[in-house]
Amino acid sequence: MAVRPPSVILEDLRRRHPEKFASEDEIFGSVHPGDRIFIGTACGEPQRLVSSLVRWVGEHPKAFLDTEVLHVWSLGVAPYADEKFKDNFRHNSFFIADSTRDAVRRGAADYTPVFLSQVPGLLRSGRVPVDVALIQVSMPDEHGLVSLGVSVDIVKAAVEAARTVIAQLNPRMPRVHGDTFLRVEDIAFFTLCDEPLLEYEARAPDDDVVDRIGSYVARLVEDGDTIQVGYGSVPNAVLRALQGKKHLGIHSELLTDGVVELIRGGAIDNSRKTRNRGKTVGSFCMGKASTYEFLHDNPTIEFRSVDYTNNPLVIAGQHRMTAINSGLQIDLTGQATADSLGHTFFSGIGGQADFMRGAVLAPGGTAIYVLQSTAENGAVSRIVPFLAEGAGATITRGDMHYVITEYGIAYLHGRNIRERAMALIGIAHPKFRPWLVEEAKRLKLVYTDQAFIPGKRGEYPEHLETRRTTKTGLVVGLRPVRISDEPLLKDFFYSLSQQSMHRRFMSERWDMPHERLQEFVVIDYTKELTILAVLGDAEKETVVGIGQYAIDRTAHSAELAFVVLDEHQNRGIGGELVAYLTLLAKREGLLGFTAEVLAENRPMLHLLERMGFDMERRNEGGVWTLRMSFGDES
Repeated sequence: MAVRPPSVILEDLRRRHPEKFASEDEIFGSVHPGDRIFIGTACGEPQRLVSSLVRWVGEHPKAFLDTEVLHVWSLGVAPYADEKFKDNFRHNSFFIADSTRDAVRRGAADYTPVFLSQVPGLLRSGRVPVDVALIQVSMPDEHGLVSLGVSVDIVKAAVEAARTVIAQLNPRMPRVHGDTFLRVEDIAFFTLCDEPLLEYEARAPDDDVVDRIGSYVARLVEDGDTIQVGYGSVPNAVLRALQGKKHLGIHSELLTDGVVELIRGGAIDNSRKTRNRGKTVGSFCMGKASTYEFLHDNPTIEFRSVDYTNNPLVIAGQHRMTAINSGLQIDLTGQATADSLGHTFFSGIGGQADFMRGAVLAPGGTAIYVLQSTAENGAVSRIVPFLAEGAGATITRGDMHYVITEYGIAYLHGRNIRERAMALIGIAHPKFRPWLVEEAKRLKLVYTDQAFIPGKRGEYPEHLETRRTTKTGLVVGLRPVRISDEPLLKDFFYSLSQQSMHRRFMSERWDMPHERLQEFVVIDYTKELTILAVLGDAEKETVVGIGQYAIDRTAHSAELAFVVLDEHQNRGIGGELVAYLTLLAKREGLLGFTAEVLAENRPMLHLLERMGFDMERRNEGGVWTLRMSFGDES
């Protein structure tokens, strides 16, 4: 069947509906004083139409007064927010953009905080009335339909609720599949303008910082997961760390360049999704022209209204749903803000609260909050003792699973306030950690005697993290101890038998109070090292072995000690711990180890004998004193 060219279809539309192609006076004359005017979202904003409206109002300042302009994101210049139009327009946004932030701060514009998933319902019910909708659409097709293209979000609901719909036809607007189509009969007026769509390129922060954050995100995202990536430069930039993944799915309000690159690279195929299998589901797109071209008539892309994409119940129905979002600040209790800093409104709630809650409720779901550790070129910590007075808790304490900065991963779900505070301090920027510890102690968020070693001496050596396979085939993680590991070590020591405790500490004391545990977790990494053997991941990590050495610089050696959980002994864990500690000691320029071992502790003696050390030993009172030189081959 022959398909008519768009120009022919347009001319046919003009012929059949000449009243829809009226003059500006007639089009804008349909706007009444006090009307509420909705403007299409973000990159779908009808720039020429908005400019024409503002110009027309400038020429006819008394034509309509006290109108309210409604929208979500404005990437354009937002001329209606100009002071000279204060009698004509009052701006009201569900999300604050750069172009309107100053007006909101001055009290010259309004901000409506609301979950984005609820906005379509507000519009359709009339609780937030819409009289006129200014939108941008694709050229009409053979079926008399136009597509909302890159912006469906709340636009579809606004169109359905509006008395008058004015659409800018743009040949560059892609025809996107899904719930994007409108009948030409439902549009009162058309204007035609061939202009580039607005493009959005996130200001990429420091590449090294983003790469480190991305590497942590990649640890948590598994093949076959369905992901959502929120608004902001950091979430979009970390997507490149997922290039090696397989069978990822997308269910998100926002599609970006990073998502399309993952589709093109084969990481995203939507083959494992529970809902909308085979489809990349979104609500609007902000990106480059090449990304918009990718969306055009692509049957694997489906745009839906935000009351579907952002519905927490829909999100919760997606098995292994992973929400990745960012914000402005998080406090030591785990509540975060994305819309305000103190009394200053900065952006908006958007959709992240919907997705974080939905992911928490989803079977196997994960909620990840990413942010750089500092702001204002390193002058301010984004991790703070408490959110400032006036700040909105966009993400509640209960909806936070993982928090990631360039300094690591903090797992918060199910943890008490003290454990959360210590975990978040551990991923804060090192120069702010002493301040955070002191504030946490003052506020009674942590133990009042909580120890801390500032500076490089107490900075976690992440580069020492590794994985090993033991002689029995067990894959075990080896990593340095963290200041937040006190609960893990408490569980470990109280899981040891009395015999193992006696052999390790050569005493009859079995208790491990906080004061004693601090000696294990708060260490000067330049003088000693504690390596944990762990099973599981950050969500459920179990310590099965501990190896330590304390350096004696005068003798160029270190005192060695280690212990393994009883049920995991004879699985090769102790050997891997000693081998790794030996490797690290050699890197430090040490020449050997010393150790004191009870004569009854034959398993430890046999293990050390098998390590190939040049060993000197002396037995006094049932205790072997060992001197072990590494030699050239050990």
